[in-house]
Amino acid sequence: KHQKAIIQQNAKYQYQKEKAIDDAERDNLIAIEHKEKEKQVIISLATAAGLFLVISFLIFVFNRLNVAKKQKLLIEVQNKEIVDSITYAKRIQEAILPSLELFTTVFPDSFIYYKPKDIVAGDFYWLDSFNSNNTEDLIFFAVADCTGHGVPGAMVSVVCNNALNSAVREYRLTDPGQILDKTREIVIQQFNKSQTVAVNNIRDGMDIALCVLNPTTNEFKYAGAHNALWILRKNAAEIEEIKATRQSIGKVERPKQFKTNDIKLNKGDQIYLFSDGFADQTGGPSSKKYLSKRFRAFLYEIREESMDKQLTLLEDELDSWQQNIEQVDDILVMGVKV
Repeated sequence: KHQKAIIQQNAKYQYQKEKAIDDAERDNLIAIEHKEKEKQVIISLATAAGLFLVISFLIFVFNRLNVAKKQKLLIEVQNKEIVDSITYAKRIQEAILPSLELFTTVFPDSFIYYKPKDIVAGDFYWLDSFNSNNTEDLIFFAVADCTGHGVPGAMVSVVCNNALNSAVREYRLTDPGQILDKTREIVIQQFNKSQTVAVNNIRDGMDIALCVLNPTTNEFKYAGAHNALWILRKNAAEIEEIKATRQSIGKVERPKQFKTNDIKLNKGDQIYLFSDGFADQTGGPSSKKYLSKRFRAFLYEIREESMDKQLTLLEDELDSWQQNIEQVDDILVMGVKV
C-alpha cells in the first residue's frame, strides 16, 4: 500500500507539473496574442490617422486648386479686358497717325519703319500740309519720341500730336522752330490744367525732328528737339548731320527758342528722321547697343537701294542684331528721297 501511495503521489506531482507548464505556455500565448491585438489596434489607429491626414491634405490641395483656378480665370478675364482696352487705345492712336497710303502719296519714294515695343507706343510720325499765304503748298512732317513707351507714352503722344496740329492749323505757323516753340507752350498748358501736384510737376514731353518742305522749290527747313536730321546727298562720301537744339518739348529749366535750319535740297537727296529706338536696341555677339555710329554707317551702306528695299534691309538688320533679346524701346525710322 505504501508503494502504491508513492506511485500515486508521483503521478499527481507529474500531472501538476505538466499542468503548470501547460498553464504557463497558455498564459504566454494569451499574453502574446494580447500584445498582437494591441499592436494591431495601434497600427489600425495609426493607419486611420494617416489616412485622415492624407484625406485632409488632399481636400486642402483640392480646395486650393479650385481657388487658384478661379483666381487664374479671374486674372485671365482681367488681362483680356486690359488687353482689349489697350488694343482699342491702339486703334485710337492709329487714327491720329497719317496712313501709309497718304504718306506714300505725298512722298512716293519713301519708307516708314514703325515698330512699337508694346501694343501702343510713345513714338509717332506726323504729316500735314496747307497752302501758305495762298501762294505755295508746304509739307510738314516729323518723327517724335515721347517720354516712355506703352500706355503712358501713348497718352503723352496724343497730347503732343494735338499740340503740333494746333500750332500749324490754328496758329498757321510755317517756321519749324516757331512751331516747336508753340508746341512746347501748348503741351505745358495741357499738363498744367490739372490742379494736382503730381501733374503740375510732370516733366513728360517729347523729342522730335520736324521738317517743312516746299516741294516746288525744294526749299527745306528743319528744327529739332534733341532729334537730329540726317541728309545723304547724291554722290556724298558720308551722311550729313544737322544737329538739333538740346532741349525737349515740355517743362525745362531756362527754356530757349528752337533753332530753324534753312537747307537747300537737290533732287535725289535722301532725308532720314528717327527716334533713338533703333540705335539703342541691345543685341549682337556681346549683347550691346547697336549705337548711332553703326546705324549711320548702315544707312550709308544701303544708300543705292530703293526706299522700299532700304526698309526691308533695316528690318533684316535689326532682326539679325536683336536675335532673341527683348525689344527695349519703340522703333521709328523715316526715309524720304526728294
